[in-house]
Amino acid sequence: MRLTRITITRITADPDILDLNRELQLLAGSLGLFNQRDKDRSKFRIFIALLRALPTRDPTLSTDELALTLDLSRATVIHHLDALLDAGIALQHHGRYRLSVDCLEELVDKIKEDLDRTLADLRAVAQKADTGLGLVKR
Repeated sequence: MRLTRITITRITADPDILDLNRELQLLAGSLGLFNQRDKDRSKFRIFIALLRALPTRDPTLSTDELALTLDLSRATVIHHLDALLDAGIALQHHGRYRLSVDCLEELVDKIKEDLDRTLADLRAVAQKADTGLGLVKR
């Protein structure tokens, strides 16, 4: 599955500081999981709940489970899950949700592969446009 609609922001992390919460916030922030309208960081909290479910026997959660666990309305959960589904970060199966990967490193690898494909496609378009315009690469 190809990821879509992911905003990637360059982050700088201090490799000497090991703080799991900070690392997760940096990763989530770089993936655009925070925005100014989401004051309670609901999307981030849903992402973390789905992430924490991965090592369990059943890594899927329902909207009701997420709403209850995170003290959010079901409508808020659905709204943010739709964004995570749209981005390819989450999957839905039989009314339950899970992350589309089994670990964060796999998510970053998946994003890199999609970005490489997207840039290759963009390069091909640029190449055709250059040819059509009579431009030469120096």
